[in-house]
Amino acid sequence: MNAPIEGFSKLSKEEKIHWIAHNFTEQPKKTEQLLKRYWNIDGEVQKIHDEFIENTLSNYYLPFAIAPNFLINGAFYALPMVIEESSVVAAASKAAKFWLSRGGFKAEVLSTEKVGQVHFVFKGDTSKLFHFFTDIQETLHRSVEPITRNMEKRGGGLKKIELRDKTGDIEQYFQLHCTFETLDAMGANFINSCLEQLASTLKESANAYFGFNETEKSIEVVMSILSNYVPNCLVKAEVSCPVEMLNEDGMPPEEFATKMIQAVQIAKVDPHRAVTHNKGVMNGIDAVVLATGNDFRAVEAGIHAYAAKGGSYSSLTHASIKEGIFHFWIEVPLALGTVGGLTSLHPLVKLALEILQHPRAKQLMQITAVAGLAQNFAALRSLVTTGIQKGHMKMHLLNILNQIGANDMEKKELIQFFKERTVSNSTVKEALENLRS
Repeated sequence: MNAPIEGFSKLSKEEKIHWIAHNFTEQPKKTEQLLKRYWNIDGEVQKIHDEFIENTLSNYYLPFAIAPNFLINGAFYALPMVIEESSVVAAASKAAKFWLSRGGFKAEVLSTEKVGQVHFVFKGDTSKLFHFFTDIQETLHRSVEPITRNMEKRGGGLKKIELRDKTGDIEQYFQLHCTFETLDAMGANFINSCLEQLASTLKESANAYFGFNETEKSIEVVMSILSNYVPNCLVKAEVSCPVEMLNEDGMPPEEFATKMIQAVQIAKVDPHRAVTHNKGVMNGIDAVVLATGNDFRAVEAGIHAYAAKGGSYSSLTHASIKEGIFHFWIEVPLALGTVGGLTSLHPLVKLALEILQHPRAKQLMQITAVAGLAQNFAALRSLVTTGIQKGHMKMHLLNILNQIGANDMEKKELIQFFKERTVSNSTVKEALENLRS
């Protein structure tokens, strides 16, 4: 049985690799070789990667791809996408091409408000707490000025502090609900620094304000942290065209438009379908978020919470026909940044932002929402016409061939063979066996 280790973080990278390989893997030498094979040969780049997180052994590579031909608000973009799933980039590219001749994508940022909260317990008279909060509003704002000064010069900063009574949910629980504008930064560190200062000022002010009343002056701060639920940091992306222009995939335009609307309606009312429907949206959004060095976990959590804001998990996209015009759109919360974090450190993130023509945060919000809308359109388009597996399995063919050990010549033969045939693990394996025999 393997024993715990003391001081693992103090070991060199080679020592960490040796320990993990010889204690937790069946072929230690092979493990060591594999981990070192994924080191970056550029020592400076590897050093940057090693310092992103703790206890690094190697790098875990994902494909960096491009989906071209996106027309967004009249400008052309090639979208960098980082993802491992077959057919996602192809589907996004296909959707971009489809809408290229139909006016392209339109996008607008509706709001950019971000949120942070100080959660605390107060055991005294609630009315006194609200009087106290009114009296110290200016003190709270002044206390964070050293942190917010530079952000305020650019038009951002702490915008509002509210005292919220949450005792209906948890006894004696209150919160300072704060809203922020962080401009081109995602702003997590900025927001959290402000919140911790506000919590400290809140406690200090209570000590002075409530004097000898030990119960009321002993505000207990539970935690101070930003929220990744940002329903007022919202962006809309949309496409539209006359119904008669939906003339692809061998289906009459009216039937295609009707089925698309029905598919969205089903995702609105059935959470089982909505989860998979929105997963398709996130295929596009996450791929751009990863490529541009943003926090896809925060984005995922916030978006899925937004999808359930009506009390039941529902579709993020919408579709309608009005006066002969087909409309397809999404409204989604996206707290993204183009400065700070990995944006100034990771070489491929820098390149991704350069490819996107150095967008401001609002532009990146628009581009990312378009990626989600395009991906969802492509998925629904396949579902209501040919079915999802035909295109997906064609793209998955190379993965299957690699898994079963086909060589380059066999891959070339079998890709041609399956152009007009159904792809599955069993049919590909059988075809390879036949080819070899």
